[in-house]
Parts: sequence; C-alpha cells; structure tokens
Amino acid sequence: MKKNLLLIAFLFSITMIGQQKIDRKALVTRHNVKVTAIDTLASLSVGNGTFAFTVDATGLQTFPEKYQKGVPLGTQSEWGWDSYKNVNNYKFSETLKDYDQYGRKISYSVQEKATPRKNEAVNWFRQNSHLLQLGNLGFEITKKDGSLAQPKDIESISQTLNLWTGEIESSFKVEGIPVKVITLSHQEKDAIGVKVESDLVEQGRLKIRLRIPYPTGLWGDMGTKWEEKQDVTISAVAIAGTDMGKKWGGNQDYISNLKIKNKSEATITHIMDSISYDINLKWKGTASIKEKAKHYFVVEPSKSNTIELSCSFIQTDKNKSVIPSFEAIEKSSIAGWESFWESGAAVDFSGSTDTRANELERRVILSQYLTKVQCTGSMPPQETGLTYNSWYGKPHLEMHWWHGVHFALWGRPELLEKSMPWYQNAFDKAKKLAERQGFKGARWQKMTDPDGNESPSSVGALLIWQQPHFITYAELLYRNSPSPATLEKYKERVFATADFMASFAHYDAEKKRYFLGPGVIPAQERFKAMETFNPTYELAYWNWALNTALDWKKRLNEPAPKEWQDVLDKLSPLPVADNVYLATESATDSYTNPEFKTDHPSVLGTYGMLPETTLLDKKIMRNTFDLVWDTWSWNKTWGWDFPMTAMSAARLNMPEKAIDALFMNVVTNTYLKNGHNYQSERLTLYLPGNGGILTTVAMMCAGWDGSTGNNPGFPKDGSWNVKWEGFKPMP
Repeated sequence: MKKNLLLIAFLFSITMIGQQKIDRKALVTRHNVKVTAIDTLASLSVGNGTFAFTVDATGLQTFPEKYQKGVPLGTQSEWGWDSYKNVNNYKFSETLKDYDQYGRKISYSVQEKATPRKNEAVNWFRQNSHLLQLGNLGFEITKKDGSLAQPKDIESISQTLNLWTGEIESSFKVEGIPVKVITLSHQEKDAIGVKVESDLVEQGRLKIRLRIPYPTGLWGDMGTKWEEKQDVTISAVAIAGTDMGKKWGGNQDYISNLKIKNKSEATITHIMDSISYDINLKWKGTASIKEKAKHYFVVEPSKSNTIELSCSFIQTDKNKSVIPSFEAIEKSSIAGWESFWESGAAVDFSGSTDTRANELERRVILSQYLTKVQCTGSMPPQETGLTYNSWYGKPHLEMHWWHGVHFALWGRPELLEKSMPWYQNAFDKAKKLAERQGFKGARWQKMTDPDGNESPSSVGALLIWQQPHFITYAELLYRNSPSPATLEKYKERVFATADFMASFAHYDAEKKRYFLGPGVIPAQERFKAMETFNPTYELAYWNWALNTALDWKKRLNEPAPKEWQDVLDKLSPLPVADNVYLATESATDSYTNPEFKTDHPSVLGTYGMLPETTLLDKKIMRNTFDLVWDTWSWNKTWGWDFPMTAMSAARLNMPEKAIDALFMNVVTNTYLKNGHNYQSERLTLYLPGNGGILTTVAMMCAGWDGSTGNNPGFPKDGSWNVKWEGFKPMP
C-alpha cells in the first residue's frame, strides 16, 4: 500500500512538473543583448511598433556616419512621410504601359527604359512619398584638448538591452571618465527617455545634440545627409538595368524653428515639403538649449553630473499633449514590455540537447522583440521596419504575410489586427486599380504607401501572390475570434479580393481550364511576365483562397458566386514534369536552367505556407522538395526562404530537414547579435526573416490542420525537448 502511495505521489509530481508554466522572465532575459565594442552591426533599438529609435554603443545616436553602412541609427515613425514638390507636374498616367493580355490592352505601372520624361515620372512616383528620418539625437563629448570624441575614444564599452523592460543600459569611458546612459521608449507615444550620469556633464564636456537630416530621395536613407547644398544623385534602382539618375538640387527651403517654452522645455518645429512636425524636448536639471547651425541644436546641462531628457516627435497639426518625463517613459516601457512578454505564446528549448537549440531560442526571443518594435503599427511595415529606408520606406504587401501572420499564431491577433484598417483605407484605390485593368473586385497593390498608392515597378506591378493575403489574415483573425462580428468586419474586402481573383483567372476555351497569366510574375521573381503562366504556388493559393472565401459565404448564409466556383472547378492543375512540380507551367526548364534555381523557391510554399489543397499530390511534393533541397542555389536566396523551406519539410513529415533548413549556412540566413536577419551590405536587416522564424516555430510546435501529436515539426529522437504554451495551430 505504501509503495502504491509513493508511486502515485511520484506520478503526480511528474504530472505537475509537466504542467508548470514557463518562467517567461527567465526565458526572455537569458537572451538580453550585450555589446562590448563599437560594432556597426550590433545597433540596438527601442520603440513601440509605430516608432523606433536605434542607438550606437553610447546609448544615443552619437556616430551615425560610422554606423551608416551597418545597422543605421534611425528615428522613424509610421506617420513621418514626405513628398518632394511635384514641380514638373508628373502624372501617374505617365508611368503606365499597355500590355496585350487576355486578348485586350491592360495597363501596368512599370519601370522600363523609355523616354526621359517617362523615366522621370517613374522615378518621382517611386521616390514619393518617402519615409523620413525624423532626427538624430546624440552626444557631443569634448576631450581635454578641446576636440570632439570620436569612435576610437569610446572605451570600456558595456551595453545591455534588457528585453523584459525595453531598457538599454550603456556604460563607457572617455579619457578614463565613466559615462552611464539609460535609454527607453514610451509604449504609447513617439517619445524616448534618456538618463545620463557622468562627471563630464558637470564639467560641461558632455552635451546632447539634435540634428535633423535631409531626406536623400534614395532607395535607402540612413539619416546622414546633413547639408542643405549636398547634392545627391538618385540612382534609379533596377530600372531596366540602366542609370536614369536625377539630381535633387539640395536647395529645399526646410525650416527648423526653436521655441523655448520655459527653463526645462523647448519645441523645434520642422517644416518640409508636405509635412510639418514638432520635436519636443524636456529635461530635469539645469540646462539650456541653443541653435548651433541650421537644423542643429544643442542641449547643454550644467551644475550636476546627471541629466534626464525626454524627446518626443509629433505631427504639428496633431493635438498637443504633455511631454512625458523620463520617469513616465521608464514606467511605460517597463509596464508595456512586461505585458507583452506575459501575453500570447512562449516556447522554451532549454531542455533540448541539440546544439542548435539555444541559438533557435535566441532567434525566437529577439525576433519577437524586433517585430514588436518595428512591425506593429497601423499599416504594413517596410522590410527594414522603422530603422532605415529600403525601397524608399515603402511597404511591400506580399511581405506583410511574413511581417504579420505570426502574431495570430502566437496568440497576439490584436497586433495583426492593428494593421487591418489600412486595407480599408486603401480599398478604394485597390478597386480602382482592378477597374482600370478591366477586372472585378479589388486588386491589392504591391509596393505602396500610407494612402494605398501604387508605385511603379518592373516586377511589382505584375506580381499577384499578395492578392490572397487579405483572405489569409481575415481567416486567421476569424479562427482566433469565430464570431459573426469578425465576419461582418472583413467580409467586404474578403469578397472583393475573391472577385478579383476569379476575374483575373482566364478561361482557355480550347483547353477548357482557367489560367493565371501570361501577364504574371510569380513569387519567384525570375520569370518574364508576358511569357509566364500558371505558377504552381499561385495556383494553389488561388485554390485555397477561393475555397476559403466560399466558406465565408456559407458562414454568412449567403449564396456562393458561380464565378468563384467555376474557376475552382476548372482551375489548371499544378504543373508537373518528371514527377516533380515545376515553378510554372510555362517553365518546363524549371530545374535545368540555372537562372530558375535562384531567388525564392516558392514552389515549396505550395505545401508549407499553404495547407494541403485539392490540387496537391503529397508524393509529388516530396519529390519536389528533395530536388529543390539538393539542387537549389541557396546562396542566391532571401531570409524568409529558409523558414518557408522548414514549413514545407514539417508538413512533409521531415522534421530533421525542418531544423536543418532553419540553420542552413547561407549569408542571408545570418542572425546578428541584435537579432536582425542580415542579407547583404545593401540590406543589413530584413524583418520578413524574423517573422518567418516565428511563424515556422509556431507551426512546428502547435502543428497545423490535420497534424497529429505535440511538436510535430521537431525531431523525435530525444534531442528536442520543446516546452511551449499559447500557440494556435496553422491552417
């Protein structure tokens, strides 16, 4: 009897251990980022999803030129967009080109080698509007000889990003004198707080300067163009492989007005081409502020070795609010981040013996931090978030899948939902785009801006895989909240999306089936639009999305449109040759032409990003996976290709391959000390990679519709002991 009681007690204790909640604070803080040198790829950011502030090893933005080729020291907010004055009266119609498609003329806004006037119009609409670098806040530290400290003078660096509180604590020495800096961001306002302690403050040798850079008008903007008369040659990136540069004169009549409110507050109003915004400064302690040069201001503290400074950014025409103090910003950061980490899902790999487990956990934790800081605003983010501009700061809607899907799977659907109203704001323009081209419904833009405008693009104008994404987001939000209210909220845009998809599919009477294209560029951007038809991934996505839209009709007790069902019934099959899926039906040389084995292996998204559709044969998909795995030019891929490959491997019951895909030794699969997914010198961070990691890990843990068992995406050899809570299964 006693033995039985002991056995029961032992089994009960084991059960209770298995039910213990994850110690989230311990999980998160063991991956706090530590920096001990001037490392231009180890910049750290604070922010709140709509605003981000990125610092160097000093805790502020002291050396922007040093860091501009690494992870730049940016200050960006989702509202901070400007457009140069359209002095030449370019019209969007000048960017359009007619293509023969489906037996009629269809206009697309494209980059191409054309007349000088058309080239200039294309450039103007690509570059405008552009996201701004709002300001650069850094130290001016004077050495004993009167010169300003340079990066080589910053010694004994010790910097830590406390992920649990969103606090960056930096310490360093200049000529042996210690400096300690604390940097945080408010979680509801576009404001940072800084606390500085050093004898250099009292000696008048440490000041805080604010510089407001000029927008470059370039593909990228690192926030380091200071001089008004600095001419910048705008390189027309990838316009038919030609250099169609244009000089921006550098004679913008921008204004920065300083208004000193009282002995501890000041406002700088910056007036540009199409926007005006205020930079509000508030300090605790004795200090003064002065204008050192145009768009250049200095806060000079005195009589103490400590200064607390808060700096907020707000559009001039917005309602004014009280400038938060450092203490208020600190409280907001601590409370906001603790709430974030305690919400949603968590996963702990510490019980695993695979040597890669700790690194995967690090990438997961840091990716959560980065996507929360950079990708949780009221519109889809750009691929470099709120750090620096890529593609002029414009979001790419096909990438919103990678930026946002994971929030729903991690039990944080409200963070995906924050961006959904943007689609309503852009809805009319999406409908007008479809109408202009002679289609029904709404055609979602590819490269766009806050107002939903199109941007000319040699690729983006003909891309289609962003089109079903809205149905994906709506379905994920419905799965999180399966209510009539959710259906009513999104049904108009779901159905308009499906209307376009059905009308875009072209019926070939001779072959008695619907085609996608010609006149299409797949997610694998290696195929000529007017020669390409029936890309495999897009066919499967059309099938899933139209079926899902029909499910929405059933849930709402509405009749099913005959056009949708007809397309589904007669949609072309997934193209096959030699028992593998081709990239497109038009590319019979998908695996023999080296050019077609580069870029995204999106054929794997057919059963990875997407669930099993009625078009899929899993045996053929397995053959396709093996061929892609063995022969693809993986050194010519992008950061989200590895998570996509892992998702396909997981669904195909190859968990070992899923792990190997996540750790493939390729430059574009590099995750820096700060967690950013490095791609190249041109693209030093890439948030779709971070979102991809989170999406993949969620499905590897919680599974997907039809999967069985716990952690179906992880190997079952005992090397992966994965503990998690709060995930939602993937469709």
